[in-house]
Amino acid sequence: MQPSQPEKYWVGTSPRLLVGLRRGMEALKNSNECSLLLLLLLLLWSSLMFACANAEVHYHEFVVQATPVKRLCKTRNIITVNGQYPGPTLAVRNGDTLVVSVVNLAKYNVTLHWHGVRQMRTAWADGPEFVTQCPIRPGGSYTYRFTIEDQEGTLWWHAHSSWLRATVHGALIIYPRDASSYPFPKPHREFPVILGEWWNEDPISVVRRATRTGAAPNVSDAFTINGQPGDLDNCSNKDTTVFPVALGETNLLRFINAALNSELFVSIAGHMMTVVAADAAYTKPFTTPVLMLGPGQTTDVFVTTNQPPGRYYIAAHAYASAQGVAFDNTTTTAVLEYKNSGCPTKNGPGLPPAFPVLPAFNDTPTATAFAAGIRSPHPVQIPGPVDHHLFFTVGLGLFNCPPGRRCGGPNGTRFGASMNNVSFQLPTGLSLLQAHHLGVPGVFTTDFPAVPPVPFDYTAANVSRGLWQPVMGTKLYPLKYGSVVQLVLQGTNIFAGEEHPMHIHGYHFYVLATGFGNFDPERDAARFNLVDPPLRNTVGVPVNGWAVIRFVADNPGVWLVHCHLDVHITWGLAMAFLVENGVGELQSLLPPPADLPLC
Repeated sequence: MQPSQPEKYWVGTSPRLLVGLRRGMEALKNSNECSLLLLLLLLLWSSLMFACANAEVHYHEFVVQATPVKRLCKTRNIITVNGQYPGPTLAVRNGDTLVVSVVNLAKYNVTLHWHGVRQMRTAWADGPEFVTQCPIRPGGSYTYRFTIEDQEGTLWWHAHSSWLRATVHGALIIYPRDASSYPFPKPHREFPVILGEWWNEDPISVVRRATRTGAAPNVSDAFTINGQPGDLDNCSNKDTTVFPVALGETNLLRFINAALNSELFVSIAGHMMTVVAADAAYTKPFTTPVLMLGPGQTTDVFVTTNQPPGRYYIAAHAYASAQGVAFDNTTTTAVLEYKNSGCPTKNGPGLPPAFPVLPAFNDTPTATAFAAGIRSPHPVQIPGPVDHHLFFTVGLGLFNCPPGRRCGGPNGTRFGASMNNVSFQLPTGLSLLQAHHLGVPGVFTTDFPAVPPVPFDYTAANVSRGLWQPVMGTKLYPLKYGSVVQLVLQGTNIFAGEEHPMHIHGYHFYVLATGFGNFDPERDAARFNLVDPPLRNTVGVPVNGWAVIRFVADNPGVWLVHCHLDVHITWGLAMAFLVENGVGELQSLLPPPADLPLC
């Protein structure tokens, strides 16, 4: 049911303007300085009218349903939004409001997460299952309502319940406000390029079997670009994704890594790419022949069509940083195709497109060099002084098999993962945010350790077996509103070291530095970039290395921190920050929506 027109009029209006207007009116009743206050109110009203005139409210209905789809010569039912794979692309402007009504006609529980959206005071719309909401049950519905505040670029949305995001995902493109523009020339054309993974089996069945046995889940059967595996896979070439371009254009490609469990290298035959944004934050432009995106990350690039007219492959394959761990070694392709050039094509009928050079699967130096190239376009004001110096280990571990059972992990164990030796367990009867808001005890504790309980040589070749087994818990780390947090994310080599793409919900953060080995605060502080560090929502913690990030806790709520390799969050590589309300309405979490799903 659509809201009435008055509701639509006020949704998306800056809350600061609304609160200021109301306070001004209250003061007017009790003040003799009527003329001055009247002038203030007129100015506030003018600002309010300007905001309303330029911000829009976008209404969408998302029907989550099973849809038959054929890939790799096989047809199976997958879970989609509105029958589309990938799902609908949402396009808004900075300052606009989204109202997305989700109806669940699938057989699984579902939630949706708006990856990278700050969700200022609207944590109820963030979406991770049992963190900010209970799931939308089969046959149920829920409406997500939130405003985009001071963000531009490419983000995305995806399911945040079990492994549904394998097929339930889509692009979220945020354009500048009407009166603004890009900080670069307007491109001739633009395309979302969504990188994904495909299983011939239902991904929910894959993860449920792995959870039951304790073994690693099967790897995907193919990678995809905009839902298609491409020319190199069986029964796929006639549906390969094609991006039509013309000679002499500058095109904007918005890359999104929606894969469940794979970081990906991407390259375009014959063409360089100029990076201009990452995770919906503009960057200092730099040119590169290859991108590397971890799951969750986005990268916007300019591609100039300055080659002989023809067809050129866009290709992607895995960056597999863990030694001895199985991975999908297939390559997905799409085609950059010159059209209407007035010249004969370089590749005639029947000839394959030109193929790019992709790095080796384990090319960590190339991945590291690409990440190091991403910087903010101008000097930034780094938040400080630091109130919380945190040190979180991230990595894999192994649980002993319960008595009387057979487990499929190494040497009869079960795979696990943890942060600071705590393997995160989600509640089932109430979401963390609901429990916090209602003051319900027993759902979580607020004693997540600020440092590892037992310091050790985190990246040693042979970590003591006594450190392999984490403890299970639902522990949150509390933060006062406005506090400055510096967090060291330290990778470990328990069982297997690999790069971990770490995502913080509700926040973006400055990446001050990354490095290999064990973080040393005295030695490595000298490497901090305090001039133009990149602003990200997902950071790659290098294989057997570390990353240092900093942010201000200015958004109240419960915010999940997790590895965006979904197999790792399934095993417990997560925690959550509990950010308390500040002073007044503008620093406080809004009340829960009336239609918030019940557990």
